[in-house]
Amino acid sequence: MSRIVYVGEAMLELSRCDGAWTLGYGGDTLNTAIHLARAGHDVSYLTALGDDPFSHDLRAGWSREGLDCSLVLKHPARQPGLYAISTDASGERSFTYWREASAARDMFSLPAMAEAMEQAEQADLLGFSLVTLSILPPAARERMLLLAESVRKRGGRVAFDGNYRPLLWSSREEATASRDVAIAVADFGFPTFVDERDLTGAADANQVAACWSQLGCAETIVKLGAEGCRLPDGRVIAPEAQLEPVDTSGAGDAFNAGYLAARLSGADIENAAIAGHRLAGWTIMRPGAIPARATDARE
Repeated sequence: MSRIVYVGEAMLELSRCDGAWTLGYGGDTLNTAIHLARAGHDVSYLTALGDDPFSHDLRAGWSREGLDCSLVLKHPARQPGLYAISTDASGERSFTYWREASAARDMFSLPAMAEAMEQAEQADLLGFSLVTLSILPPAARERMLLLAESVRKRGGRVAFDGNYRPLLWSSREEATASRDVAIAVADFGFPTFVDERDLTGAADANQVAACWSQLGCAETIVKLGAEGCRLPDGRVIAPEAQLEPVDTSGAGDAFNAGYLAARLSGADIENAAIAGHRLAGWTIMRPGAIPARATDARE
């Protein structure tokens, strides 16, 4: 079984259902990590939380999902961030964040991070995102990218999602520069066309794929929302059914997990994309970024 380590920021999540707010948790890399753990993979999450009741609840919840929390570091003075999801009539979501002083932003300064990085270097698959890089100060970003390089040197592979959140960056130029360096160390690349269009002005999925390939990504899957995804050979694979979403939060993260779980199990690229669409489709028909597991779950 492959050993997987995902790195990033996980937050408390407020989502509304039937007029009431529900407290859960989410975060792009956490969402993918939990879906992979639900699929039976050996997954650790590398981040930092506090020593407060909410942080304790997060660790306990993730452990129940099957995540290995041994790399969840404890920050002595900070707590997890918080975000709220608002959805419109079509299920499209928007977010409000309170994350400026989250523990995860300071994780690379913690004394325990050196040992955590040594363990993460042994991963068969390391995953992170542009959001991961956005929350880190410049020196920590460099360490994150060095970790990715170390995993590849040891024979592991790296998955990178180009999630672009403009409010997390001082400029598009800063975000693009960080993205480009991350793409160069990625074996699996998951850009979303809308993000790439907003970040670089890309005209279509073919242009996105060409850019990521030229920068060094070995296997780029361009996510196209309801239209499906573009495979490395240029074909577009659509979802099996057109759905009317309840909540699109976490759809792309679920796609990543479904795709990677299939590829790590030996599936070819086309069937991995189909698996990604199925898991994303299951997710968007339920509220929250990580819907609770049920007997009809598609993980």
